[in-house]
Amino acid sequence: MSSAVTTFRPRRSAPSLASAETRERWVQRRVGIVWGLLILNAITFSPGLPLAVPIPHRIGQLVTQGALPLALLLALSVNRRVMVRPNMFLCLVSLLVIEAFVTTLERVHLGSVYRTFRFAEYVAALWLLTPWWGRRDLLLLRYHLVWLWVLLGSVILGLLIHPGRAFVQGRLIDLLWPVAATEVGHYAAVVIGLTVVLWLGGLRRGWVTLCVVAIAGVVLFLNHTRTATVAMVAGVLIAGMSLFATRDRARKFFAVAGVVVPIVVMTAASVVATWLARGQDTQQLTSLTGRTDFWSMVVHFPRDRFEEIFGFGLSNTSVDGLPIDSNWLVAYMQLGLYGVVVCAAIVLLLLVTAFFQPPSTERALAFFLITYCVVASFTQVGFADATTYLLEVTLAASLLVPSAASRRPG
Repeated sequence: MSSAVTTFRPRRSAPSLASAETRERWVQRRVGIVWGLLILNAITFSPGLPLAVPIPHRIGQLVTQGALPLALLLALSVNRRVMVRPNMFLCLVSLLVIEAFVTTLERVHLGSVYRTFRFAEYVAALWLLTPWWGRRDLLLLRYHLVWLWVLLGSVILGLLIHPGRAFVQGRLIDLLWPVAATEVGHYAAVVIGLTVVLWLGGLRRGWVTLCVVAIAGVVLFLNHTRTATVAMVAGVLIAGMSLFATRDRARKFFAVAGVVVPIVVMTAASVVATWLARGQDTQQLTSLTGRTDFWSMVVHFPRDRFEEIFGFGLSNTSVDGLPIDSNWLVAYMQLGLYGVVVCAAIVLLLLVTAFFQPPSTERALAFFLITYCVVASFTQVGFADATTYLLEVTLAASLLVPSAASRRPG
């Protein structure tokens, strides 16, 4: 009797184990789809850009804005018990949402109310994904790279379909979906940086890293985005330094870079300078392509005491129809000094948390994302709204929590 029971149990456990693995894979895929929908929602549908197939503006808005409620519903379907992982980072982000609602109640404007509710949905979806933070298989990071590659694949495909139309003012754009050149450069730079850091940490093979850097590097080169390039270099430098004491590969990388970089700078200085200048004159370079003129308008925009502290509410991140292009000034315009302080607290929290973490690849990846977003935040709309930058600082926060899974990526 006992032997019969012994032989019977494995036959029941095998299907059960297979069923559990199937459910887990399906859960992971839904989490990845939610992450992709959040990225799609954050992509700016830029009308006026050339397209291989014209897309009506209303349809484009419907796709990008419709991605957010779909992401929230899918996140609820995968996290039915609404279990969240307590963390200070999303608490600070939630303070931005609360402040946006306070401003909306004081300064009622239909567009601001609509954007505030969407921001709340975005942050709610991020809360629902917190049970998948801290996984040793880097689930969210892997899906972030997958979706960025989908976007870069669209850019490359558009370039192959119609090379002549894929450039606006000498900068590579996406012909299949109207994505601005700065966003294309952002995606390419983040892909390169994360892949290099994964390689430094021993989680990527050399030939894979070389292929990724070569393909995404060509996109970044043709895109001429200076902010993304500088932010990527700074992020890789900080991330690599965090691995210097524990990874032999990082030490060799810096040794080789210390020899190669000066040679490249001396031999190709004029080429690099021409690429960075993008045909602009000295006045355009010193004004950051006219951004400083817009920034002056933000600082001197008339406001009362309430608007100075709490801002004017969420908007399309422009002043008098001109883009602000700075996370800190957007936060000041929309959420006032309160928003600027909260954004600074978010950065400080992530940096302090990363600093006191033991050396690891996860910590290095977080350092890269934090550094990249901080550098880019001075000339790009950052993490004070529902943007890709907010997703990336969230990704950094997820890498800094204790590991919750036992598997390493294959």
